[in-house]
Amino acid sequence: MPDAEIRPVTPEDDFQAQVDLGQRAFGLYSPAQKASWLYAARLRAGQGMFLGAFAGEQPAGAALFHDMRQWWAGRAVPCAGVASVKVAPEYRGQGIGRRLMTELLAEIAARGYPLSALFPATMPIYRSLGWELAGGRYDAAVPARSLRTLMPPDPAASAASAASAASAAWDAGAAPGASPAAGGAEAGHGAAPAVRRAGPRDAAAVLGVIGRCHEAARDCGPLTWDEPLAARWLSRDDMYAYLTGDGFAAYRWADGNQTLFAERVQAASAESARALWSVIASHGPTVARVRARVAPNDPLWWLTPERDAAIAKRSLWMLRVVDAPAAIAARGFPPAVTLSAPLVIEDHARPANSGHWQLSVSDGKGVLIPNGPVSSPGALAAGLEGGGSSALTLGARGLAALYAGTPVTTLRLAGLAAGGTPDAGAALDAAFAATAYMLDDF
Repeated sequence: MPDAEIRPVTPEDDFQAQVDLGQRAFGLYSPAQKASWLYAARLRAGQGMFLGAFAGEQPAGAALFHDMRQWWAGRAVPCAGVASVKVAPEYRGQGIGRRLMTELLAEIAARGYPLSALFPATMPIYRSLGWELAGGRYDAAVPARSLRTLMPPDPAASAASAASAASAAWDAGAAPGASPAAGGAEAGHGAAPAVRRAGPRDAAAVLGVIGRCHEAARDCGPLTWDEPLAARWLSRDDMYAYLTGDGFAAYRWADGNQTLFAERVQAASAESARALWSVIASHGPTVARVRARVAPNDPLWWLTPERDAAIAKRSLWMLRVVDAPAAIAARGFPPAVTLSAPLVIEDHARPANSGHWQLSVSDGKGVLIPNGPVSSPGALAAGLEGGGSSALTLGARGLAALYAGTPVTTLRLAGLAAGGTPDAGAALDAAFAATAYMLDDF
């Protein structure tokens, strides 16, 4: 449909027609889903972050993006979270989806986002524009009885934590023999912090705590929302949220109140982790099962006494490096890793990323310095076929996968990289090492 008009959806447009388009594409919304989607869609339309394809006055397709921060090795990187990409059934196969995503990517780049992420319903169109698989979103299932008695701290760790707390108190001027203050990481194992309820007025505090948790854990992949949508999430009637000084938990009932679904339990200290999981565990007598959205290395796996916690669902998400130098500069890297390696990048959709580059990493930071343009449009293809260059050669998909921690050997085997040296490959693996995951969907 070459004459379809692609333009921003504005607050004055017919949003019920947009709801109809979404339901034709993905199925019926519940009343709560409809209200939530309308809130987010109107917000993004007001910010110019919602594009539509129109056949006259009728919506033929749409896509929007959210203003997010994505954490990489404990550093927050601005990220455009692409969502609600859809084309009306009668207009599919006519190139509308590609035109929409091409223009959406251009708008994301114009607004200065180094990264973009999405959950794909189908992958070919996104891969053709430079997005690639980066990580997963994991739901764990555990019998509620397994949470009733959490594993106690190891005695050695408890003793070391208590000694550290006592030393900190001494250094702070506390009298010898005085008890450490309760309620935080300084208290040592066994001192339970205060847990309070959280609501929409706590949105800024919740985002701050979640961010500090990701920073402390040097997490890779998870997102934090902007404040309006965080407040909307916390205002849901079916969401029960709790805060400590350095932790946050939120859960809701599911499966006709037979299951408790913990959307997140995050903490920067062992005390908060235990206190918040204890809130979830307190429902053990009334539910048979707990589902929890978790990181692959979540403390849950080490707190349950038996091995009956298991991954029940995995959803894959994709990443796109929109501005390569900015994305490298914003990302965190392991402080102990130092490297300097040449890269060749060819990115047809974002030509500014294409060229010969020198990647340098030291002191937990990275920089990508241009060494010259790609010699010809076929340079990448030649590199992939020959594989003899001293520089690692990547397209947009390979760059996204490398950024997310995919090993260089895997990239080569998947046809996403060529060239480079074994030593440089090992150094790149160490620099970008990550188990990328998300806790949100969007």
